[in-house]
Amino acid sequence: MVYQLKNPFRDGTTHVLFTPQDFIARLAALVPRPRVNLTRYHGVFAPSSPMRRAIVPAPARARRRQPKVSATAHATRQQNTAEPPPDTTDAPTAPLTWAQRLKRVFEIDITLCPLCGGQLRVIGDITDPDLIRKILDHVNTRAPPRLPPRRAESHQTPPDLFAER
Repeated sequence: MVYQLKNPFRDGTTHVLFTPQDFIARLAALVPRPRVNLTRYHGVFAPSSPMRRAIVPAPARARRRQPKVSATAHATRQQNTAEPPPDTTDAPTAPLTWAQRLKRVFEIDITLCPLCGGQLRVIGDITDPDLIRKILDHVNTRAPPRLPPRRAESHQTPPDLFAER
């Protein structure tokens, strides 16, 4: 495999020749290990720095949540006290499901029924390759046979729909 360099090296090299295995090995070396942060902090921003608390604000999830109160109890409490209602804008949001990610990235809404337009819900996902192969093989054996492609009728011209009669 030949890789063309964006900018030539100092010695004038413009292309590098790799075997396919060597090319894949060099690409794989660029992929970070799972669950490893790509940004490392040093000094007062380091996670174990004793001065970090003075500089970095507390994370939103560390703040205590207020218990939910009914509307009438909340109105009564507001009349009795002058304190503002609890701020819920900093509440942590739930991570996106894979269906939401598919919709965001590929604009595919798998929660929408293609027949009636109703709302579907995901009841499970299958990630085991052996089970996936078994299900697909079963579906293929039960699938109706495909019809052969239709042949174009020869020696006949299609009728002109806009001809005057």
